[in-house]
Amino acid sequence: MNRRDLFYQHIAQTSSSPIGLEISLAEGTCIYDAGGRKYIDLIGGISVCNVGHRHPEVVEAIKRQADQYLHVLVYGELIQSPQVDYATKLAECLPSPLNSVYFTNSGAEAVEGAMKLAKRFTNRTNILAFNESYHGSTQGALSIMGDEYWRNAYRPLLPGIIHAEHNADASLELVTESVAAVFAETVQAERGVFAASSPWLKALRKRCDEMEALLIIDEVQTGFGRTGSVWNFEQHGFVPDILLLGKALGGGLPLGAFIADRKIMLSLSENPALGHITTFGGHPLSCAAGLAAFEVLLREKYHDQVEAKSHLFRSLLVHPAIRALRSSGLLMALEFDSFEINKKIIDAMLRNGVLTDWFLFAPHCMRLAPPLTISDDEIRAACAVMLDAIAHL
Repeated sequence: MNRRDLFYQHIAQTSSSPIGLEISLAEGTCIYDAGGRKYIDLIGGISVCNVGHRHPEVVEAIKRQADQYLHVLVYGELIQSPQVDYATKLAECLPSPLNSVYFTNSGAEAVEGAMKLAKRFTNRTNILAFNESYHGSTQGALSIMGDEYWRNAYRPLLPGIIHAEHNADASLELVTESVAAVFAETVQAERGVFAASSPWLKALRKRCDEMEALLIIDEVQTGFGRTGSVWNFEQHGFVPDILLLGKALGGGLPLGAFIADRKIMLSLSENPALGHITTFGGHPLSCAAGLAAFEVLLREKYHDQVEAKSHLFRSLLVHPAIRALRSSGLLMALEFDSFEINKKIIDAMLRNGVLTDWFLFAPHCMRLAPPLTISDDEIRAACAVMLDAIAHL
């Protein structure tokens, strides 16, 4: 039996039509299948590979750490240099209130930990989240996800969840003294890249302060230079109480984090002690890889190149079939009339050596989130393939 058949037989399937490429290599901005065919990667592992696949410095950091130790004990008990060094670097690059890092296995677990932290710190139970926001698919994260289609099959969900309209002034009044925390995305990626306005985000910050509710900003997809600044919230002139990170945080290995002021984070250390625990969160390999990738990003200033590359995409992708093109840096959505049209274009692009995808809440929109290292020539080549696919609908 070949590997493709074994994939369908033994790997749990989450859709009826997985992409099904057998990958033999990923390097830079490209991936290669088992036959050696090259594909320009326009989704970067869903905003994971911001400094490219297998950056040499990331690979070297992994090898170096593997020669020292792997897992040694449950998170938070032993001083492990990869965790300490990475947390310190993150704190140096964030506003001073965001100084205490809890590393998790994923962005979804970061959401779960932040929900617990907010309830514990405020002694409140209600949480406000926004329609068409995505925060992960574990049970707690699913409860605050802003789409009933994805939630409905898994009820009963957590009680005390309030859903409101994103970027709407009327939603601010729903932040009351009963609310422990507000979970928000600065850019609703899975909706098809809809950014909140700076005035609304600042008003939300002010309302949370007035009601003494924590403002939790999910930058799992937008962090690490994706939108043209290291953190997207920097562009809006406010600071969250808790920041959620994932995806690019691990440099290609599994890693998430929730970050807060130490006085908030200490709430997890008593009544009860060990208020949030994880065996593999902050794994030394993941932290070593993540730190190496972050240092590359900062040194090479890839985020400073994002707007020019985004502009090049936008200038090339002009066609009557593209109903809208929304972008927050190199997080982009191309809107078509239907999922069926979008899927035909995606499939044609794959046949011609370009990998892309669609959005959970907007299947009629194509996702573009390439490694930030993508070159102008690669952008032009990928766009040519896309326009050819559109022309042959």
